[in-house]
Amino acid sequence: MKTNQEELETLIELIALHTELYKDNISNIHPYDIAMSLLKLRELNSDEYVKVIKKIPHDLFAEVLSELPDYVQEETADLLSVKKLADIASKMDTDDAATLIQNISEENEEISQHILKTFNDEDKELIEQLIAYEEDEAGSYMQAELFSANITEHIGTAIKRLKYLKESGEVDNIWHVHLVNDKKKYIGSIGLEDLIIFEHELKFEDISLDKHRTFFVNHKTDIKDVVDMVTNYNLTSVPVVDNYGRLIGRITSDDIYDIIQETATEQIFNLAGVNDEAEQEENMFEIGKTRAIWLGLNLLTAIAASIVIGLFDTTIQSLVALAILMPIVASMGGNAGTQTLTVTVRQMALGDIEGADAKKTIIKEVLISLANGFIFATLIGIVSYFWFNIPMLGLVIAISMIINLVSAGFFGSIIPLVLQKAGVDPAIGSTVLLTTITDIVGFFSFLGLATLILL
Repeated sequence: MKTNQEELETLIELIALHTELYKDNISNIHPYDIAMSLLKLRELNSDEYVKVIKKIPHDLFAEVLSELPDYVQEETADLLSVKKLADIASKMDTDDAATLIQNISEENEEISQHILKTFNDEDKELIEQLIAYEEDEAGSYMQAELFSANITEHIGTAIKRLKYLKESGEVDNIWHVHLVNDKKKYIGSIGLEDLIIFEHELKFEDISLDKHRTFFVNHKTDIKDVVDMVTNYNLTSVPVVDNYGRLIGRITSDDIYDIIQETATEQIFNLAGVNDEAEQEENMFEIGKTRAIWLGLNLLTAIAASIVIGLFDTTIQSLVALAILMPIVASMGGNAGTQTLTVTVRQMALGDIEGADAKKTIIKEVLISLANGFIFATLIGIVSYFWFNIPMLGLVIAISMIINLVSAGFFGSIIPLVLQKAGVDPAIGSTVLLTTITDIVGFFSFLGLATLILL
């Protein structure tokens, strides 16, 4: 196994090699791979990390920086000069440049404004527009760099222009030519693989667009709807238009995949009672504080469950076996509820549960929980009988198990649906609420039945 020093030297040499190959235009390494190497280097030795990033050419670092996390982009304001950052930002796609400036502004508003001032008026206005969009609006994820053509333009002329744009590095990841009229109103798109089969002497207006299915979104469209469109129809990019139907940009599939990954990560964190943004903080106090809030809430709910147990303290003292079996009832209900909750929240995020589907989902989950309830109630009933040699004790825990698993299936599906109806993210708080309910129902049903039947 390599020592930290050996790994450090290897990383520095690897990044230096890729940088030299890039300068000679013979590197096929993806910027993401360099970004991951830089992250490792940053963890091992921050001083060496700073030295290395200062040596990377600005056009290469512009691509690499786009692949780095937001908190790393934010700290570049403390590591590089405003002049360097401005030059790097100018070599980025507009959406990436807007993200960089916005990240820097979180802690260094003055520096972000200095960077923005270095852009020409047109680019400055465009980036300001991108930053001004709400986080959930399609416009905040679009880039202005695209390949468009007037409907009256000759195909051959457009292809020559695309060749020039590619050679000059003004556009990349081009899959379509987006057609507009003289007023820049969006008309439709043609894939490049279809474009090359047409005669170059033809004009775009001579081509029938009926066979070319066109998808586009308004710049104010909810980004979740854009994600659904891209995933449902396997799109590589989506044109974005303003309120007047004018083409103003496009959203590429790589941005959509990033959104999907971020959403999935956020859901996982939220279901665990953890804030995804806070977890990216390097300050351990901030991370601990956000976790403590959820743990504090969980403590209150645990006290509520303990109060229920306290109501039956005499029953527990009379039969010690109840104290031994109580955790089984609560644990089974909690796990069954978490299964239902996770499936329901994920299906809601994917858009598989809407409107009338809610009732079907609840019924389905209750029936599944009921079936599992009978199976495991039988098992734990038999085990309890042979364990403590008390026939009615097996009956008590069996009935309690069925009650708790059914309630877990019901509440595990209905809690996220109710939260969504109330305008609250169903992943936030669902776990705490569900755990409280399954604990209370489990303890109350088990101890209540024990009081009625056994004593």
